[in-house]
Amino acid sequence: MQSSDSTQFWNQRFNSPDYIFGKAANVYLQAQAKRHLKAGDSVLCVADGEGRNSVWLAKQGMQVNAFDLSEVALSKAMALANDEAVQVDFTLASTDDWDWQAKQYDAVVGIFIQFANPVMRVRLFAQMVSSLKPGGLFILQGYTPKQLEFKTGGPSILEHLYTEDMIRSLIGKLEVIDLRVYEEILSEGTKHTGMSALLGLVARKPL
Repeated sequence: MQSSDSTQFWNQRFNSPDYIFGKAANVYLQAQAKRHLKAGDSVLCVADGEGRNSVWLAKQGMQVNAFDLSEVALSKAMALANDEAVQVDFTLASTDDWDWQAKQYDAVVGIFIQFANPVMRVRLFAQMVSSLKPGGLFILQGYTPKQLEFKTGGPSILEHLYTEDMIRSLIGKLEVIDLRVYEEILSEGTKHTGMSALLGLVARKPL
């Protein structure tokens, strides 16, 4: 279970009139979704925060579920969906509270979900992989250890950051379609701004 301290931390973090990660979807997600997903696909957005990614996916015609443990973030996400005139099925839940169902989604999206320590991360990745339908896609974006040098966003704890070998071990038998470690300038709200050390993944569950 994620603690009440985690809920309080994220509520305080999101308690701003601005959307702290912006209203536009993550750039890597946009590029990969346009390439690999289609209208009508069922998608789960994990720890979706203020809704920028789930709302954008819904605008592409996808059937989107999204959850987050922060009621402050969720309220902002619902407001964004209303402003954009799209339907997203939002739920207040932590990653451990979410009702994970096997073989449920055409795609699962995890964008900067680096609150997870190593023990939680193993559990979370197993749940995300399990919830994919056969042939379903896992899309992930996160920071690598070099981000500790840039300090332009993300956790300051080394063990929360991604390496290529770590991600390959966590996704098990998924077929890697795209796995890249790269540096790029981000401009995603006030909290992800500037040169960033990134990892991007698209992987498919075997049929």
